[in-house]
Amino acid sequence: MRSLYLIFFVFFSFTVFGQITAPKYSNEFLSIGVGARALGMSNSVVSNVSDGTAVYWNPAGLLSIPDKYEVNLMHAEYFAGIANYDFLSFAMPIDTVSHLGFSIIRFGIDDIPDTRFLYDANGSINYDKIRFFSAADYAFLFSYARRLPILGGISLAGNFKVVHRSVGDFASAWGFGLDVGAQKVIGSWQLGLMLRDITGTFNAWSHNASLVEDVYALTGNIIPVSSIEVTLPRMIFGVTKNFEFGDRFGILAAADLEFTFDGKRNVAIKTDVFSINPMVGVEMNYAKIAYVRLGAGRFQRVEGFRSNAYTSWQPNFGLGIKIKVLRIDYAMTDFSDSAESLYSHVFSLAVRFNDKKDK
Repeated sequence: MRSLYLIFFVFFSFTVFGQITAPKYSNEFLSIGVGARALGMSNSVVSNVSDGTAVYWNPAGLLSIPDKYEVNLMHAEYFAGIANYDFLSFAMPIDTVSHLGFSIIRFGIDDIPDTRFLYDANGSINYDKIRFFSAADYAFLFSYARRLPILGGISLAGNFKVVHRSVGDFASAWGFGLDVGAQKVIGSWQLGLMLRDITGTFNAWSHNASLVEDVYALTGNIIPVSSIEVTLPRMIFGVTKNFEFGDRFGILAAADLEFTFDGKRNVAIKTDVFSINPMVGVEMNYAKIAYVRLGAGRFQRVEGFRSNAYTSWQPNFGLGIKIKVLRIDYAMTDFSDSAESLYSHVFSLAVRFNDKKDK
């Protein structure tokens, strides 16, 4: 009963605070992905992620990190450098069967001109009065993973995430949510399941309407009010098969299916209730030192100018090299321009240090 009272209190508080909406594309900066390895494989890593980026993809993968500590860094630029996307994570073990992880994600557009004061009292343009602001989204993820003896050994994990979004001094939001992930190894097969925003991720928006009410009144726009935005749950199921060719060569083939439950989306499989977005990837390695990656995803149906429809998809390509405790990865997304999105170069760095974990 206490749980029911708590849920009722939370939703009642949200209702008092403002209107509640569940837009189809909420917190989309958390759908881009992190790590050049994953992006080179078109995000098909839920079942095989085994480094510090697991805090994002599937925190159960933290248990597969071979060293005690790992730091991951990533930087990417989108829209010809207008938007910057950065990721930092740290992972460490608690004991032989549990692991901790922490990460920060930032997606931001900086130096946006604020032209509200461009005209002075005489109606003349004064460029010195242009101000600048940033629109940035932040996510802080706290991860815990534990290996359980049930089902012959399975890795279970969860994320508690805090989201902060800001648009200069005009508006800001704070939110929170939970993710749950699992991984299971069966011979040369790996299975993975990721439940994102399993409780719904709530963003409480607060608007400083006094800064824009004059402009909005002149342009006929609706002055924004405080509100609650809910990110609906989604589920990702992944499977990976490992192939070994002698002592030096190996191939990892992976496929993920992303299920969304916010209505029909423009993806490969869509209904009025849910949509399924498939992703496939291949990683070839030599002595687990040099890596070549390929991936395909973002399958969409596009309407042409002459009423002819065609299917677009995004091919991705990646490279990786491991030098002692250092791994450098590179990815080029949409390298053949087969999708509507522009290509992007992504670099990431992983550093593992300290002695090996006790098995």
